[in-house]
Amino acid sequence: MTERPKGSSTVTVERAADVLLLFSEQPTQRLGVTEIANALGLSKAAVHRILSSLKNKGIVEIDPVSHRYALGPVVVSLGLTYLNKLDVRKVAAPELVELSRSTNETATLSIRTGSSRVYVDQVTPDREVLMMVQIGVSYPLHAGASSKAFLAFLPQEEIDVYLSEPLPKLTPITQTDPGVLRRELDHIREVGYAASLGERQPGAGSVAAPVLDYRGVPLAVISVCGPSERMAGEVGECAAALLETTKKVSAKMGHTFYEGSRS
Repeated sequence: MTERPKGSSTVTVERAADVLLLFSEQPTQRLGVTEIANALGLSKAAVHRILSSLKNKGIVEIDPVSHRYALGPVVVSLGLTYLNKLDVRKVAAPELVELSRSTNETATLSIRTGSSRVYVDQVTPDREVLMMVQIGVSYPLHAGASSKAFLAFLPQEEIDVYLSEPLPKLTPITQTDPGVLRRELDHIREVGYAASLGERQPGAGSVAAPVLDYRGVPLAVISVCGPSERMAGEVGECAAALLETTKKVSAKMGHTFYEGSRS
């Protein structure tokens, strides 16, 4: 009987982990044994042994025609188990602190409740004139940046249903025309964030962007808000900081961003 070198089990586990991480970096591709071996500096025999073990457990699967491998159903189950334990409010909390610090404005977190959304957290800056939001109060999904950031990234069927219902005005400049709103939502999806000045509350301005889950569906919305006169000159700067924040939080919630695409 041949004895394995001490620590060989640890090395095998590390190599298997490296193989899985390689798949995670290229989630839309199937990989062949030679590609994996070249990328990781392993022999093809070693890669084949690892893949065979992973395949037996359903962690990877093989295409019977191309003989290339992809992640299997067990990985999906493991990922969902992890994601289901995540609390977006807890994950976003330290990022709100940093966003408020970097913009010197109020940072907020909203979640959706049916056809409306509510603020569930906020971090305010240390300055004399600032915005504060009301935690737990419901607002419709067409009025203001946080609301429209939700609405824009919902599935098209849900957008259609929402826009088919009567849309109340919260201020004189709240947009309620479905045709105009559709064009606004298209623009929001294109740039990745919504901006508003006085649409939800007179004198208030904000920029907002969604936190997306692994399906690309909005779990929450983060905003930067302040007095509208001040925010009017800060939209670009605040939006840049905001998008960095929502990208980080979305990644922690399981969303994968691809180059050149917001979602």
